[in-house]
Amino acid sequence: MNFSASLGLHQLLDVSNELSRFCRLLYVFATCVIGMLGLPVSVAATEKPVVSWIVLGEQGQAVVRSLTYEGHCPLLKQDGKSAPMRVRAKPETVAQRPTASDEKDSKASDFAVLTCEAALSANTKKADVDGVVIPIPKAIPQRIVVLGDTGCRMKKADDAFQACNDAQKWAFAEVIKKAVSLHPDLVIHVGDYHYRENPCPEGNMGCKGSPWGYGYDVWYADFFEPAKPLLLAAPWVMVRGNHESCVRAGQGYWRFLDPRPYVKGRDCNQEKFDMIGDYSSPYAIPLGKSGGTSSQLIVFDTAKVPGKKVSKDDPARVIYAQQFAQVEQFSQNADFNIFMNHHPILGFAASHKEDGSVEFKPGNQVLQAIMQERQPQRLFPAGIKAVLSGHVHLFQAVTYTTDHPTQFGSGNGGTAMDSALPDELPAGTTPFPNAVVDHFSNSNRDGFLLLERKANQWQMTAYDIAGKAMTQCLMSGTESKCSVLNK
Repeated sequence: MNFSASLGLHQLLDVSNELSRFCRLLYVFATCVIGMLGLPVSVAATEKPVVSWIVLGEQGQAVVRSLTYEGHCPLLKQDGKSAPMRVRAKPETVAQRPTASDEKDSKASDFAVLTCEAALSANTKKADVDGVVIPIPKAIPQRIVVLGDTGCRMKKADDAFQACNDAQKWAFAEVIKKAVSLHPDLVIHVGDYHYRENPCPEGNMGCKGSPWGYGYDVWYADFFEPAKPLLLAAPWVMVRGNHESCVRAGQGYWRFLDPRPYVKGRDCNQEKFDMIGDYSSPYAIPLGKSGGTSSQLIVFDTAKVPGKKVSKDDPARVIYAQQFAQVEQFSQNADFNIFMNHHPILGFAASHKEDGSVEFKPGNQVLQAIMQERQPQRLFPAGIKAVLSGHVHLFQAVTYTTDHPTQFGSGNGGTAMDSALPDELPAGTTPFPNAVVDHFSNSNRDGFLLLERKANQWQMTAYDIAGKAMTQCLMSGTESKCSVLNK
């Protein structure tokens, strides 16, 4: 039966959401019961996962994930009590499906590892996976690393082949090393983990021997291997980028990264279910209260946002409109909300003309048009004070004299950089007609952001991989004061 043909869009979304909620409750309940009973397990003590980490989901629920080549899931020990992790996804080779590339430049996706998971109990003080200690989430995190757009670009359609074999030209590992040295309590990735879509051309020594496609070998090379030190240093929040849409690396995104249950039909394995797999509901992660101010992250999936304006009855518009209503509700639960999505809404992109001049492009106009239906002037609910995004391969900070959230872009995590923008904006330049820019700074040096709590304020510092602070902003409500420290 073809569900997409038999059910309307709203029914399809309702079925998907109800199934997700049921699976999530069932899996959390079962995992906790197994842990409390201390049931025996038939897992060899020598089994070691390839990598283990914690991803935070709805309302901050911590989920432990592990990847292993063994036939069984490893043991998770919580405060001295061991229990087996459960299977999230078995190893399999998924038949080739239509992708963003030509058929001849695509292939089946081979997922050679067993993906395992378990819910972390709320009051756990210590945890390890087969003896490897994993970081416990903090109720009130003080230091948060933000990075994005990290994979090594290999895309035939753009004739873009980054030198993945050169740590200076693909600097994600260096970004990770510097981020680990700052001892974060939490890590946020704003999307685009996977970039090696097509085979390296013959004779190109920069990417010679690199895996390609959408299977586990690419996910390991592009993300898990270089990111492992930071995966073991702090829990993560995984925002989805356009590179993780169903026609690209969506299969691996659902299998490995998304904090919610792995559901057949939402896994991007079959094109006929892409209307389910390409969208997911927003969720909130509380960050606790400091200095009398409560803070919260709101995660929003824009993986499949159209590049051009759409009609009012377009499925994407209908879905996003419903989801922005949810965001409005979430934002009422904290004083300082940080909205996180992949595509900048109040930031800039730019194109360089043949004469050398720069044409500034506004924030994502499809999202802006949908958001204006609820918030004509501000776009965002009043409780949202800052926005974190990626997509544009630069660091950027944009503040406003008008009542708009501060926009930070952290798209400089290792992938091939975009050209830096001019230090000064042309007069009247704005990413949204109702917004008046106060401060603008940007850099195309590899790096990341660090958010630090300062009582009831947040401080953002943009670092490059040499550890040099480029820009620093202090946020109090929607008011942000920024200074360029090093160009």
